[in-house]
Amino acid sequence: MVALTAAMKTKSKNPIVKQIVFGQSSWRLASSEVEAFVTEKGGHLGPVTFERRGRKIRPYAVAPWAEEKVDPAMPTILQVLRGDFFCLPFGGNAKPFRGEQQPVHGETANAPWHLESLEKRADRTGLHLSLQLTVRPGRVDKKIFLIEGHNTLYCRHLVSEMRGPMNLGHHAMLKFPDEPGSGWLSTSRFVHGQVLPQPFESAEQGGYSCLKPGAEFDSLKAVPMSNGEKADLSRYPARRGYEDLVMAVSDDTVPLAWTAVAFPQQRFVWFALKDPRVLRETVIWISNGGRHYPPWSGRHVNVMGLEEVTSFFHLGLAESARRNPISARGFPTCLRLDARRPLVVNYIMGVAGIPAGFDRVVSIQALPGGKAIALHAAGGKRTETPVDVGFMFDKSGA
Repeated sequence: MVALTAAMKTKSKNPIVKQIVFGQSSWRLASSEVEAFVTEKGGHLGPVTFERRGRKIRPYAVAPWAEEKVDPAMPTILQVLRGDFFCLPFGGNAKPFRGEQQPVHGETANAPWHLESLEKRADRTGLHLSLQLTVRPGRVDKKIFLIEGHNTLYCRHLVSEMRGPMNLGHHAMLKFPDEPGSGWLSTSRFVHGQVLPQPFESAEQGGYSCLKPGAEFDSLKAVPMSNGEKADLSRYPARRGYEDLVMAVSDDTVPLAWTAVAFPQQRFVWFALKDPRVLRETVIWISNGGRHYPPWSGRHVNVMGLEEVTSFFHLGLAESARRNPISARGFPTCLRLDARRPLVVNYIMGVAGIPAGFDRVVSIQALPGGKAIALHAAGGKRTETPVDVGFMFDKSGA
C-alpha cells in the first residue's frame, strides 16, 4: 500500500516526504486521532484512519483497481478514485459551456496539485495545496486541517481569480461493511428529493439501474423504483447489481446542514457538515456492482457517494448553469464567481463513537460555545464529539 518517494522542499526548511499510497503519490498529514493522505494527482483525500479508543476506523472507499496496471488513457479521476475530492465543476462536461470543455469533475479532481506547506501550529496541523486552472483561468487553494483531540477533517477550498457561473461540490465516498443494511443514512431536512431525470446506466453498455428516472420523493425511506415498488435508501448495502443516483435539496433556513451514516454494529457514526447556502444539494450515488464495463467490472460494491454540491445532479456545467427543472423551482444549481471576491467553501467530516442502541441520526446540533456537536438518534440515544463548528462559517480563507 505505502512506499516512500523523494523528499520535497516546502516553504519551511524541513523536507516533506511523499508516499505511494494505493498506487498514488500522496502527502500525509496526521494528528493523535487522525491519519490522512492526499493524492498529488486530483487532490483526492484518502485513505483516512480515525482512532476511536484503540480502534482504527477507515470509512472511505478506495477503487478496487487502485494498484492495478490500468490503461493510461483512463481519465485521471478514475485512476485515483478514493475518499473525497473537490469538483469544479461538479460532474461531466459533455456539452461545452461557452466553449469551455472541462474534464469530468474538473481540473481540481484530475490535475496535479502543488504543495504550498505542511505544518503544525499549536494543536493544529494543516496541509495547503494550490492549483492554477487553465480551462477557465483561476486558482484554487486546498487547505485541510486536523485538530488534536478531534476525530474530524476540516476542509477548505478558496476559489479565486475566476468569474462566471460554476457548479461545484465535494465527492465523499463511503465503503460500507458487506452486511445488508449495516449503515443507516439520514440527512438534515430537505425540501425536494428526486431521482436523476434520465437513465443513470444503460443495459446496452453493461450498466443497470433500478430507481424510476425523475421520480420525486420526500423521504429516503420510500423512493420509487422502475418496477413500481419503493426502495429504502436509508439502509445500505442493498440492491446488489445496480447503480443509482438521486439528489436532495437541503433546506437553506437551517443554520447547519448535515449528512450522517450510523453503523450500529461497528459502534460509530460518520458525519458531514456544510453551509447549505454554499452547498445546497446532496447527491447520493449508490454504487453496488451495477457497472459491468471496465474498470468497474461488477466489483465496485457497497459504496455510497454522499456528495455535497450546488449542481444539477452530476450532469455538468452547461446543464447546471442554464435553466433546469431544479433551478426552475427556485433552487440554485450553480454559483456565480466574482474574480474580485474569492469564494470560500468549507466542509467538515468526522466520526464519533456511539452507544449500544444508537440507530439512525435524526439531528446534529452545535453545543453552546461551538466547540462540540451532539448527535441524536431516533431511538433516543445521544453522543457528543469535539468539532470546531466556527470553522464552517469562517470566510477569511486563512
